[in-house]
Amino acid sequence: MSWKLSWDKTGERRYENGVDHGVLYPYQANTATFDKGVAWNGLISVTETPSGAESNAQYADNIKYLDLLSAEQFGATIECFTYPDEWELCDGSVSPVDGVNIRQQARSTFGLSYRTNIGNDITSDLGYKLHLVYNCKATPSERAYNTVNDSPEALQFSYEVSTTPVNVTGYKSTSILTIDSTRFVSDEAKAKLTNLENVLYGQNATEGSPAVYALDEGATFDITKTYYTKSGETYTEFVIFEATSDPTFQPGTTYYERTGSAGNYTYTPTADDTMDSSKTYYVLKAKDSATEYYTLVSPAVPATEAVAARLPFPDEVISILGSNG
Repeated sequence: MSWKLSWDKTGERRYENGVDHGVLYPYQANTATFDKGVAWNGLISVTETPSGAESNAQYADNIKYLDLLSAEQFGATIECFTYPDEWELCDGSVSPVDGVNIRQQARSTFGLSYRTNIGNDITSDLGYKLHLVYNCKATPSERAYNTVNDSPEALQFSYEVSTTPVNVTGYKSTSILTIDSTRFVSDEAKAKLTNLENVLYGQNATEGSPAVYALDEGATFDITKTYYTKSGETYTEFVIFEATSDPTFQPGTTYYERTGSAGNYTYTPTADDTMDSSKTYYVLKAKDSATEYYTLVSPAVPATEAVAARLPFPDEVISILGSNG
């Protein structure tokens, strides 16, 4: 092991840039949740502006005795070319008639998520960070409508955002969480991150598909397979083992012992040299030439309903991700 420090190794020259996957989550007062998230197109930048944590020196005994830090706060500035319709309530605008907006109204609380890119000296797509922001309030901002000239530019909207922290079990309250995808390396950890993103971005409905079975043409049963018989359109699992009545082990026959519980039995070849009268032994059944046997090719995939995007609170995020392995 080397303890000497070194700098700028290949693959360690990391950086962050970009912003995309913006989602607005209007606060639902009736459920106290940030549900029904909507995509935020045209997001230019999100500038995080934490404040507070300022030193307040305390003096005693003619010396500097200690430093007390003020409460830390989180704010942000959102710049964009456009915004989702749901933003208008957050910006203090209501629409009594379609196409007519009344401004200077009550401003709704909202949540926000966005994604930034992580790269290094080898690849620009090393990973990304998810930023989850809670209990946001937007303040009014100016809009400059300029004449079209020989260098036209699209109007950019800019909003100052303040936040109120939410609870996190075992930690101080916070207004923002960040999740670094590069720290989720194993397949299990990546699956957990995907589960979180399915919550953040929602899911489409799926139709599902039925199980697929194939006719087994083998002359004998294979103990590594599960077999089914068919009645109409219904397939029923067929147990290929049966208890033997042989008084002694017969040459050329393999005898099995059964462990487990009903519906989850396991059959393994016995290690006994002679039959133990206190045990039940099993043998492989012979195939009935008049019966068709099937094996499962692919299991049934259940249909799923569409799920709206929502912003989970920190405790749920931690529960979803758990130990990322």
